[in-house]
Amino acid sequence: MYVVVVYDVDQKRCTKMLKLCRGYLHHIQNSVFEGEITEARLEELKIKAKKIMNEEDKDSLIVFKSRNEKWLDKEIVGFDKRPVDNIL
Repeated sequence: MYVVVVYDVDQKRCTKMLKLCRGYLHHIQNSVFEGEITEARLEELKIKAKKIMNEEDKDSLIVFKSRNEKWLDKEIVGFDKRPVDNIL
């Protein structure tokens, strides 16, 4: 499946969450990641993210799912942070 993951965590936990998400998906903008991932790997990511987050501080992780990237209309306005080799 194709996912877009967005997190909002307290500044003191940003580095840990960034490193975690980079291990599973492509970093496209600040706290935004995207890419193909299996259901099992997504569950693993969510479990590890919950260990980093603090719900009392209102930390959150949002996952947008799609069957495939082709089912997602994406328009980039401004600078495209994706690596050149990923551009179709």
